[in-house]
Amino acid sequence: VQLQASGGGLVQPGGSLRLSCAASRGVLVTYTIGWFRQAPGKEREGISCSTTDGTTHYADSVKGRFTISKDNANNMVYLEMNNLKPEDTAVYYCGVKYGSMRYFEAGAYLYWGRGTLVTVSS
Repeated sequence: VQLQASGGGLVQPGGSLRLSCAASRGVLVTYTIGWFRQAPGKEREGISCSTTDGTTHYADSVKGRFTISKDNANNMVYLEMNNLKPEDTAVYYCGVKYGSMRYFEAGAYLYWGRGTLVTVSS
């Protein structure tokens, strides 16, 4: 399994970014895929995921602002982030796990991609 997150950068508060996660073939129909983030000095936090049947979940901290989507044909997952806040600053990771439970527990995830840094600052 290979995962690669990209799309991070510097954005002003209130701005938008779209993160991408490129997955190896077959991953998206086999695993739940999740987006996590880790700010300096903090634990890795689950923020959004999509199960194999397309069910999505969001952490309260991003609900209404972030949207996860999948393109199974092209093995891509996206995280559209709107109305970004300084507290969204973190390294963002995509990861995969079997099953649809414990979807925001980092320890349940089997594979991770390299992270992409998002900085929200004026």
